[in-house]
Amino acid sequence: MFECVINVAEGRDLDALDDLARRAGSSFRDLHSDPMHHRSVFTLVANAPELARDVRALISAAYEHFDLRRHEGVHPRFGVVDVVPFVAYHDDEATALALRDETADWLVETYGVPVFFYVGQPTLGQRTLPEVRRGAFRDFSPDRGPNEPTPAKGAVALGVRDVLVAWNVWLRGVPLAETKRVAAALRTTKVRTLGLDLGRATQVSCNLTAPYDVGPGEVYDAVVAHVGSAHVERAELVGLLPEAVLRHEAPERWAQLGLSLERTIEARVS
Repeated sequence: MFECVINVAEGRDLDALDDLARRAGSSFRDLHSDPMHHRSVFTLVANAPELARDVRALISAAYEHFDLRRHEGVHPRFGVVDVVPFVAYHDDEATALALRDETADWLVETYGVPVFFYVGQPTLGQRTLPEVRRGAFRDFSPDRGPNEPTPAKGAVALGVRDVLVAWNVWLRGVPLAETKRVAAALRTTKVRTLGLDLGRATQVSCNLTAPYDVGPGEVYDAVVAHVGSAHVERAELVGLLPEAVLRHEAPERWAQLGLSLERTIEARVS
């Protein structure tokens, strides 16, 4: 089985997002949308042929519905279909790489969209997603496709990575500057963070790239150590997580951390 977690630059048009979920077919497992981020995360899990088919169907639907020129949101993005990582559950990285490469070729041939490749952790000769965001088009050219983003569709970051947990901590009464300082203090190669202004609240937005080493509980406690528990409004899981990551946390903390058995990959696949 393989997972693909498609990040789309749209979080408000619920009817269109429901259409994307339908178009994702039997691979579809979860949709997380956020109107402030103006972003949605679709989790797809299936065998390789089904996943390849459904990934293409969802991407095609996104390009039919959305236009990057009309997008505003607090989360960084450079494409309507912004980030498309493939994850191999059983160490079959060769197949995950083939899924990535075939999807890249299809994107270029069908839509003429520039594609940048990335990996989950720093690797010699390969870029991580933050490096792609910082340097795309300016410091290096796309790995596939034209050298300029298309106005309506932008570009796509296509990756192969290990399991990642997207997870956020919402804060109340904490200025944005302080939230950004907290995010910077927590940032490592295993915890990628942003400090974001969501209007009525601020947020430490996290990608836990080694969640078996540094999980939500450890990061939550670090945020509390910086701002105090009274300023933590809630924690939020974006998408799904493996049950093994959940089991690393004490069950009595699951609600506090925004986690549950129902939000595991295993529960959705079964």
